[in-house]
Amino acid sequence: MAFDKMELKDIEVWDGNFAAAQALRQCQIDVVAAYPITPSTPIVEGYSKFLADGYVEGEFVMVESEHAAMSGCIGASAAGGRVATATSSQGFALMVETLYQASGMRLPIILNVVNRALAAPLNVNGDHSDMYLGRDSGWIQFDAYCPQDAYDLNFIAFKVAEDHDVRLPAMIHQDGFMTSHTAQGVHTLTDDQGYGFIGDFKPMNDMLDFEHPVTHGVQTEEDWHFEHKARQHNDLMTKVFPKIQAAFDDFEKLSGRKYNLVESYDMDDADVCVVCLGTSVETAREVATEMREKGIKAGVVGIRVIRPFPFMEIAEALKGVKAIAALDRSSPNGAPGMLFNELAGALYNTADRAMLSGYVYGLGGRDLTKKHLVDLYTELQANVDAGKVTTQLQQFIGVRGPKLSFL
Repeated sequence: MAFDKMELKDIEVWDGNFAAAQALRQCQIDVVAAYPITPSTPIVEGYSKFLADGYVEGEFVMVESEHAAMSGCIGASAAGGRVATATSSQGFALMVETLYQASGMRLPIILNVVNRALAAPLNVNGDHSDMYLGRDSGWIQFDAYCPQDAYDLNFIAFKVAEDHDVRLPAMIHQDGFMTSHTAQGVHTLTDDQGYGFIGDFKPMNDMLDFEHPVTHGVQTEEDWHFEHKARQHNDLMTKVFPKIQAAFDDFEKLSGRKYNLVESYDMDDADVCVVCLGTSVETAREVATEMREKGIKAGVVGIRVIRPFPFMEIAEALKGVKAIAALDRSSPNGAPGMLFNELAGALYNTADRAMLSGYVYGLGGRDLTKKHLVDLYTELQANVDAGKVTTQLQQFIGVRGPKLSFL
């Protein structure tokens, strides 16, 4: 490696975007193809500055759209390079076609998605609309709750995606502005530690290996398409769990920071709990502690890995709980929220059959306040006391005007 190394303090004050850019620098990407979009722009902007200043050996490719950005990443990855980019919202939506190409060709591209609302109406603030949009595209999906996670999960994503038994692309999601532009203390790795954790990139089935020619993105139609999707891709996804757990374990040995497929807080004796994603996990943890002081046995479950979805681990984390709230930060548009549906699937065959309620919140950057969560935990406890769901099965939190609910 001929690049210049950067001296970092043990704790740096970074926002989520800069934390992700630093992780990409330390991973030494061969190609970043990017098109800027709020609020993810500082990730690729920061990386390009590192390249200009000599801290990176690689190529930064400026393209005309987010579709072109992922297309460039696909070409570079198929050619045998370590590749990454970042996007948000409308840009992510424009990328969606190419996401399926990347996963179908088993290209270990890393995509930092800074979660933002989808238009219309136009909104640049954070919710989970784009996170949900990509969930069936065949990518591994990690969820960061804070800048520290945004930093650490990039290393873990490269470690998993580039494993020759996996070879699937991966996303790291962080909440727009609430994580991406909020500065916190971030414990760092040295450049040698960061790069050493993922190691040198080892190409596999690359198109520039002329001694072993391969074809990418072939046409299958009805004769082999089903087998490709069911046997190769879906079956492979279910085998990713031990690889992710192994990467979590290795990272803990390196850094002392522990990650799990499903993060549980105060769940050993919880009667009521909130299941959520992103920055809401930390807020819910604080409120759960306060509710316990009031005599309500409250807990929190945070989903760290969205795809593949850890059904068994979630069912185990929720064992013994009597009432559960699923918090969806994306408009369900006439159906239960994604998290509500998948939790229902995870719990359906369990003996506990806990009461499950769905709550839609925080669209377009609307705050989820502690008061909202206090009221929510109080409602859950009322369900426990009554032995049934006492409110609407699905409802909205914090929307102005007459109360909205459905189902």
